[in-house]
Amino acid sequence: MGNGSNNGQADIVYTHGEVLLDAGETAEAILIRDGRVAAVGSNEEALRAADPQAERLILDGATVIPGLVDTHPHLLHFATFKAPLVDLSQARNHDEIVEAIRRKAAQTPKGEWIRTTPVGEPHYFNRRSYRDLAEGALPDRHVLDRATSDHPVMIQAWAPVLPNICALNSAALAAVGITPSTPDQESHVWIEKDDQGGPTGILRGAVTNYYNFDPFFLQLQERMPPLIQPDLVPAAFMQAMAGYNAFGITTIYEAHGMDLSQVEAYRGMRAMDVLNLRVQVAPELEPGTLPSDRKKSPDELRATLETALAMRTLDDDWFRIDGITASVHGPCNTGMMPWKAGYLDAWGERTTGNRWISEENLRAAYEFCAERGLRLNLCAGSPDEHDEHIALTAEAMRKHNLERTGWILQHGILIREDQAQRYAELGFDMTTSMSFTFGKGDTLAERVGPEALPLLNPLRHLIDTGLTVAASMDWGPTNPFEQMKLAITHEMFPSGRSNDGPGQVVSRAEAFQMWTANGAKVLGWDGIGSLAPGNHADLAIVDRNPITCDLDALPSTQVMRTHVGGRIVHDNGSLKAPSATAGPDA
Repeated sequence: MGNGSNNGQADIVYTHGEVLLDAGETAEAILIRDGRVAAVGSNEEALRAADPQAERLILDGATVIPGLVDTHPHLLHFATFKAPLVDLSQARNHDEIVEAIRRKAAQTPKGEWIRTTPVGEPHYFNRRSYRDLAEGALPDRHVLDRATSDHPVMIQAWAPVLPNICALNSAALAAVGITPSTPDQESHVWIEKDDQGGPTGILRGAVTNYYNFDPFFLQLQERMPPLIQPDLVPAAFMQAMAGYNAFGITTIYEAHGMDLSQVEAYRGMRAMDVLNLRVQVAPELEPGTLPSDRKKSPDELRATLETALAMRTLDDDWFRIDGITASVHGPCNTGMMPWKAGYLDAWGERTTGNRWISEENLRAAYEFCAERGLRLNLCAGSPDEHDEHIALTAEAMRKHNLERTGWILQHGILIREDQAQRYAELGFDMTTSMSFTFGKGDTLAERVGPEALPLLNPLRHLIDTGLTVAASMDWGPTNPFEQMKLAITHEMFPSGRSNDGPGQVVSRAEAFQMWTANGAKVLGWDGIGSLAPGNHADLAIVDRNPITCDLDALPSTQVMRTHVGGRIVHDNGSLKAPSATAGPDA
């Protein structure tokens, strides 16, 4: 039982429930004071420690959990991608699509683009997609023209599924220069045509808006508005934060694809004091995700490293900048993942992968980080990539007499047990996501072969080697409680099969800990990830115990209230105060 100091603010005490201090220890009640956990223990102990004026709320079977930590959310990216778009995610048929676009057209000056989300569940679109529309297909240009002929219209495709499909109306086809004389195929983009040879508006293949460097589609994108519109960022970010708070998430780590302007966007949010999440950021060394990204010269890379070191901020309780992220290669679906034995890319062609960051630039990053003490975050996905990173890390450590790196491996995806052991010995921590199993498992089995599956997200092996492994949603499913379930089941979509071998499956407590204490440890952020007295009052109140509830019920967990620093940032109104007739210890 612990107590915090009181500077006159009203206390909040929650009683008659279950408080998960971490993945093991529990209590009946918790007291919040001045943004901190002031006390945990029995109902009587918490009430006795509270001020007489304290707000008292009965949990009535609900569970208090530490605030969740998402270590790879792409919150800013996905929010700003979606901000200017008409939301078609729930559309059921072409008429609903036409009506949604028509409403947007009525508010949009003539000639300006109207773009929409894809239809279905982002980003894999496995459980629901355009195939589930009543018509079984995206609308062509004739249908989209019913919505507007005064605006170019595009139904977008999002990564990471490749090949993909998008749809344009007649004005959009004209704006990007697609005519009957355009070949049926340009690079890896297939242009559907009708019996008269006219483009239908349906494009297939390399038509995703990011992780796509197809030369023809890049030309088309140059004639469209940019993916991110800076003036929409603040509102989009506020909405995205609220959505994360509604899932019980209180801290995020943005360390992939973050160019310096996006780091500054977060810094601006902090300066305006509008953060409802704790945010830690690491800029990208050499971004290679968006169409506008380009490779850097050695001098530009060195300047980026110096900037990352200079902007390091570790003393703010809400916003921190720490490290630099290197994504040398890329996903399997794009054919960028390295695999010496070869695998099939999205077009059925044999590839051994290709790199975005040159060996020269990568080695320079290792040298700089080892010498200057800047934390290096490595996004890596295949055993071949791990071999390179392990060798370069060991070399840099010998040269600069480092005993432990304190660096982070992001993703991992396909990793051997001996490689996990070596990363642990070198002083790495790790973040990963069950999205790689959920959304990429079938693709890996098909394109690499079944030998990939025992290496995919081997959480059991990772933890047993001594790595601290933290969790994230990344590409989804965008529900942390479903992600916890997937850490147990290792289920893949759309096939429904599982690779739940002895190297994969973890316990419910371990899956929960990946979202709480392990996230805090990987970030090096004291005072979050558990509800020990004195820690920040970052917590969520949920309608079931995520460690002991029925596994199939776990994804349906409802968050009733979320606190960040003691402040209520989400409340669905279901908690209640004790009745007036209750006794003083109620």
